[in-house]
Amino acid sequence: MLGMVTAMALAAVFPAPGAHGGWMHPELLTKLGVALIFFLHGVLLSLPAMKAGALNWRLHIVVQGSTFLLFPLMGWLGLRLAGGLIPADMQLGFFFLCALPSTVSSSVAMTAAARGNVAAAVFNATLSSLLGILLTPLWMTLIPHAAASIPLGPVVLDLMTWLLLPLLLGQLVRPWLGAWALRHKKRVSTLDRAIILLLVYTSFCDSMQLGVWKQEGIAVILAVVMGALLMFALVLGFTTGLCRLLRFNAADRAAAVFCGSKKSLAQGVPIAQLMFAGNPALGLILLPIMVYHPLQLFLCGMLASRWARYGAPPSDL
Repeated sequence: MLGMVTAMALAAVFPAPGAHGGWMHPELLTKLGVALIFFLHGVLLSLPAMKAGALNWRLHIVVQGSTFLLFPLMGWLGLRLAGGLIPADMQLGFFFLCALPSTVSSSVAMTAAARGNVAAAVFNATLSSLLGILLTPLWMTLIPHAAASIPLGPVVLDLMTWLLLPLLLGQLVRPWLGAWALRHKKRVSTLDRAIILLLVYTSFCDSMQLGVWKQEGIAVILAVVMGALLMFALVLGFTTGLCRLLRFNAADRAAAVFCGSKKSLAQGVPIAQLMFAGNPALGLILLPIMVYHPLQLFLCGMLASRWARYGAPPSDL
């Protein structure tokens, strides 16, 4: 969170280097950064761990249904109810948040902390990341404001080139680099986060330089915070109730709750950079996921700590 605030502050003070046409050449730098992020993900991706959790199909349907069906439908309904009360770019940002895949590392970490089904969490978080390459842009075409500026074919090709291909290359070299990456996982994670913060900086540079933020007041930021809180509460309540209805055991409920309620900033920023390249309001579009990300970590962290300490079943919220 501190890193994101710092990146936004740098964009406000020094927007020119990371803006379109700046000396940092963000048009190329962002794509190379995205490719490196997903190459590292591919190197660290363990297929045996995925296979271990692949058979629990009811749990997978709940998690992927929450991520790619419940969230987008809830976002679409919310935008219909809000009407013109929310600026068009903010509407785009909220629906983009809803269309994103789940997190990987934090979903697995929270599930493990709550003594949940870690193998199923690894499978679902990884599957969500892969599905998001196709499903996220498909969902975005349902928003008129986005459909007009997102040519689906080129966008999907771009995502395949800069996300999926590096991920596959990372898997191919995993036999040689996998052990090294695991030994230096902390450094790899630091590099991954540094690249994401660089992408956050370049995402905000154009909007800062063009004065987009001067048109929006503090009320917009407060609305984003309230919307993110409401969204998290609704999804958490729905997934918990569904797990209780399906009589999942405590371990599966933990995996369903933590994987099904999360949205990935690590994928959201790179995907936005590719989908909305050149959009001066990119910083505004990214604001909902940047608010939702620390919110989900804080709230899920408290829940995981409580369930681990007291042994309360994840259905007991």
